[in-house]
Amino acid sequence: MADLLKFKQRVEELKSEYYNRNRQAEVNRKEETQAAIRIQSWFRACRVRTCIRYLNKKAIIIQKAWRGFAARARVRQMVKAAYFTMKMNFYNDMAVRIQKTWRGFYYRKYIHYFYARKRYLQQILMKNELVRKELDEIEKEQTREKEYLEATIEQKTKAYQAYRLHHLISTKQVPGVFNSPYRQAPHEMELLLRQVRYQVPISMAHRDTGCLRGLCDSRGLSFSGSPESQSTISTETWDLRTRLPSIATKKGKAKITQTVHNR
Repeated sequence: MADLLKFKQRVEELKSEYYNRNRQAEVNRKEETQAAIRIQSWFRACRVRTCIRYLNKKAIIIQKAWRGFAARARVRQMVKAAYFTMKMNFYNDMAVRIQKTWRGFYYRKYIHYFYARKRYLQQILMKNELVRKELDEIEKEQTREKEYLEATIEQKTKAYQAYRLHHLISTKQVPGVFNSPYRQAPHEMELLLRQVRYQVPISMAHRDTGCLRGLCDSRGLSFSGSPESQSTISTETWDLRTRLPSIATKKGKAKITQTVHNR
């Protein structure tokens, strides 16, 4: 009974103390919660790390076993391939040797007969020599023909020039342009002018009716021996009034006097 009275007397104290403790607990609740969270996170992290470490070890063991198995299988396959390649190379070498021996024997016996090939080559050399001689003769013949054509053309050209320059031939009174008195021998053109025969101009229609009869006739001059062709050159019209008659006779002198008088 006494304890109950004492307890009733301390009710107020207990209430105040309970209030203070609850207030203090509420003040420290956040810090304690943060501390508990940290402890829990650390513990959970340790547990997760331990689990992950364990799983990593087991994964490494599994990977090691698988990789070893795969590598051994790959090596066995490589060994088989290398062995097969070696056998095939060996068989190919043996086949090449057999084929080489057989082909050499067959070629020497049935295809390549040395003395027949030697005779064949000698015949080819002889034929080549004959062909070369024929080609040389053809070339010489073509060269001679070319030289003959060039000489012919040159001769025709000189003859044509001689026809055109026939008025420059030397006379007894006056030496020509190509027969200089200071030369020991006449010029080649002078000799050609002496050999070429002068052609009389072809008469053409009268073009000037006011000229004297027989002196002012328009005439064309044609020459043969053109270097381009053998045809006659186009006629050149010229006036006989520019030509002087020969002075070797008295009739010529009379014609000259009459012509001058008429002009």
